[in-house]
Amino acid sequence: MQRRLALIVAGALILAVAELALLVFAARTIGLPLTLLLVLATTVLGGWLVRREGVRAWRALRTAASAGRPVGPEVSDGVIGLASGVLLLVPGFLTDLAGLALRVPVLRRAAGTGVRGLAERRFNPALAGDLFGPRRVRVRRGAPVPADEPPIEGEIVDDD
Repeated sequence: MQRRLALIVAGALILAVAELALLVFAARTIGLPLTLLLVLATTVLGGWLVRREGVRAWRALRTAASAGRPVGPEVSDGVIGLASGVLLLVPGFLTDLAGLALRVPVLRRAAGTGVRGLAERRFNPALAGDLFGPRRVRVRRGAPVPADEPPIEGEIVDDD
């Protein structure tokens, strides 16, 4: 746990130094007023996106819950949308680039898949099933099981 915290702090410090260096470079290249205007514009855009994505995610969550569908896809999409807005809200060009990247549909879907995978690993299988519905598994066709191996005994239990 302490190692993870140390890595997070180190990453935040490296990001802050990189953001500051990039801001200084931009100010020298395009001028301080234009650099400040760009930072202010992306901050305002980020604030607007946080509000819009939050309302959108809440409505999608309520709609899915009232329809009896699993709410996990709406939650993960909302998390990605909010993360995009927060990254744009934070001053700096690297975080803005990451926030804008999360607006691209292909990258947004990939990030949503990552959030779903993280949730499925963190939560117990029953909760993950309630959130996202039945898991999709890949079946590989291989050599059939030899007939001389004993079958695996088991029982199917339905919680409903």
